[in-house]
Parts: sequence; structure tokens; C-alpha cells
Amino acid sequence: QVQLVESGGGLVQAGGSLRLSCAASGSIVSINAMGWYRQAPGKQRELVARITRGGSTNYADSVKGRFTISRGNAKNTVYLQMQSLKPEDTAVYYCNAGARAYDSGSRWVDYWGRGTQVTVSS
Repeated sequence: QVQLVESGGGLVQAGGSLRLSCAASGSIVSINAMGWYRQAPGKQRELVARITRGGSTNYADSVKGRFTISRGNAKNTVYLQMQSLKPEDTAVYYCNAGARAYDSGSRWVDYWGRGTQVTVSS
């Protein structure tokens, strides 16, 4: 199994910044892509940003120019630098990783963190 633990969420005023971190641990063979998703009350979970092992990134249109995803050199961590936060960014943010674990055989499996709350006040 692979465990993902997010940190860095909190309450911030509109226009402020937060940096989310996610660290993967466990019986990891390799991790491919990692990303951040978010879910606001009454809405579907949506992709915020994604980064491949090689560094290719994708962003939701709503966060382009404001959020930056990056990955640690060891490739088992992912970060989301959030700037110019808006109230509509309020959501639970979940870390996601596609990984192979020793107990998953040859299969790539999606793993999810438990989420961290980001609240942006107006």
C-alpha cells in the first residue's frame, strides 16, 4: 500500500497564499503522475493540477496563472503553491498519485490522501 498525507491547508483571506504538500510513503515501487484534486460542497471532485514524473503539467483553467504544481527531486512528494486565492477556491484538496506498490503486483493503482481543507474568506 501507498499512503499519501497532505499538509498545508488552512484559512486564508482572499488574495492570500497557501502551499500544500503531499508526501507518499509505504511499499512504493514507483510513482508516475501526482496531482491535486479538490471538492467543494455540492460539487464534483475536479482536477486542479497534475504533474508527471517527467515534469509535464496540466492545470484547470480556473487556476492557471495562480497555482503552481511542482515535485520533489525524490518524486515522492508534490506541492501546490496557491496564490491570489479566491473564495471559490474553498474546498477539500486531495492528493493523488499513480503508483506501483509491492503488494499491487504489476498494476498501476491510484492512491488518494485524506484531504486537507482550504478555506478562503472574503
